[in-house]
Amino acid sequence: MEVTNHEYPQITSSKSIHRGWAMYDWANSAYNLVITSTIFPAYYNAITTVTENGKITKDTVVFFGRTFKNSSLFDYSIATAYLIIAILSPILSSIADYKGNKKTFMQLFCYVGSLSCCALYFFKSSTLELGIICSAIAALGYCGSIVFYNAYLPEIAYPDERDKLSAQGFSYGYVGSVLLQIICFVFVLKPEWFGITDATFSPRLSFVLVGIWWFGFAQVTFARLPKGVALPKHTEYSLITNGFHELKKVWQQIKQLPVLKTYLFGFFFYSMGVQTVMLAATIFGSKELGLETQQLIAVILVIQLVAIAGAFIMAKLSERFGNLQVLMFVVLIWIGVCIAAYFTHTATEFYIVAAIVGLVMGGIQSLSRSTYSKLMPPTHDTASFFSFYDVTEKLAIVIGMLSFGFIDEIMNMRSAILALIVFFVLGASVLYLAVKKLKPVPKG
Repeated sequence: MEVTNHEYPQITSSKSIHRGWAMYDWANSAYNLVITSTIFPAYYNAITTVTENGKITKDTVVFFGRTFKNSSLFDYSIATAYLIIAILSPILSSIADYKGNKKTFMQLFCYVGSLSCCALYFFKSSTLELGIICSAIAALGYCGSIVFYNAYLPEIAYPDERDKLSAQGFSYGYVGSVLLQIICFVFVLKPEWFGITDATFSPRLSFVLVGIWWFGFAQVTFARLPKGVALPKHTEYSLITNGFHELKKVWQQIKQLPVLKTYLFGFFFYSMGVQTVMLAATIFGSKELGLETQQLIAVILVIQLVAIAGAFIMAKLSERFGNLQVLMFVVLIWIGVCIAAYFTHTATEFYIVAAIVGLVMGGIQSLSRSTYSKLMPPTHDTASFFSFYDVTEKLAIVIGMLSFGFIDEIMNMRSAILALIVFFVLGASVLYLAVKKLKPVPKG
């Protein structure tokens, strides 16, 4: 049954829509876990690294004639994908608001991303360029669809529902991705059960399963989400320039909201660190600690499970202490995580750090999204407003991954992780300024 509220007449809130929205996290988080966090990075590192007696003798690759350190190339490819979507998403989001078709754009990016995952089946050591390009396009599809997915949050939930719904989405994502990860885990670790003799077949099959899972379960979301309502057009602008006009209008509104503007700067800084740690964790465990693929997958599974609890714990804490205060506390924990990772040398130490990462990862992602949706004003321009949020995050990831890859290339990965502390310190400092601007401090 739909709920109405005279203060927010533009919102269509129902449990069916909420579950349908959250199911997209279930669908696409399989990509986030298998492709960006576990099997793909481990597979990529395995086919691009030469070892003798347990020591790395060669970890460079040639990509279109240029030689890179394999881990740095991985970082650069992801950064490139995020940069492209950072440029495209404001334009597409504004067009989506004016055409009322954010679902169509969400579907487009979903299908591009899922098909690119399937194309990774053809990624072998002899087809490095194909693998890197397909993984980058898959990242593009994932990020692009998330822009429009996030934009639905303020349209389908009232402010007091958003923390819980955001946490519900991330929780669906963690559960769904873990289920598919376990299926892939069986193929990777026990290929003999299925008569598989090619060592590369199981991980490549996993990439196909991710694409099918993502594509398939997304249909539940697309069937339940409202289509959207087109906004009035300015006849003096074309469809493209209309988008830029809308962005300018949104920015003018954001400048008049000091807490929201300050929060975005804080989010920008700490996202440089959070997303980079998440994207580089598997390769760090593989290269720096020499962990086997099964160990890495087990660690990431633990992170996902702990993150479910983390998302709901942070949502509850925000009800008592306030969103910005809890986010600032979580960012301080991330600083400790970076310091601990720098001094990590054993598998056991890595597991402990990973468990802490899981707890704060789920919390910071869920709470960041819901905090933004609560600080932004009631508006129909949700896609345009959320494009600012997503562009902020994507640019942060670009800077974070490029910095991490560059420091890794000229020094080492441990130094790169230590350098991330700077981003977290800046993020915590700016969040403190945002808290000081709250009058009064809202709870929840």
